[in-house]
Amino acid sequence: MIEGADSEELHRWETGWVTGGRVLDSDALSDFATIRTVYTQTLTWFAVDHGVVLAIPAAALAAAWPTATAQREVLSVLLSLPVTVIDPLDDAAATGMGELLAANTEVAPDVVAAHVAYSARRRGWPVVTTRPERLHALDPTLEIECLP
Repeated sequence: MIEGADSEELHRWETGWVTGGRVLDSDALSDFATIRTVYTQTLTWFAVDHGVVLAIPAAALAAAWPTATAQREVLSVLLSLPVTVIDPLDDAAATGMGELLAANTEVAPDVVAAHVAYSARRRGWPVVTTRPERLHALDPTLEIECLP
């Protein structure tokens, strides 16, 4: 069971209605590394048990990389899982991110948020975050799964 999930969301996960995965932003990665809440830990092990992919945009990983060795070791566990994929910051991502940033000149450029939004938009998956406003500023249609 995913702690914090409502019954409808849990039903979608358990019945396989939800396919694909989740995009983890830097907040979710930090939450996993510091074990601030049990949410990302629970989500991760549920994903492993059910083959749900966890996508990590490279820019989010760089932003969340911990300074403490113990937290690096915890985050390295997540990165080594068979359900974890790193979305690279390649030329396609860079131009897609640039288009998101260029279309939203009213917000300060946030390359990490742009990479997360680009990844979520490309995959059609929800983003796990604590700061949905920075992602919705780039794409108000993104589905967000807020950390508690």
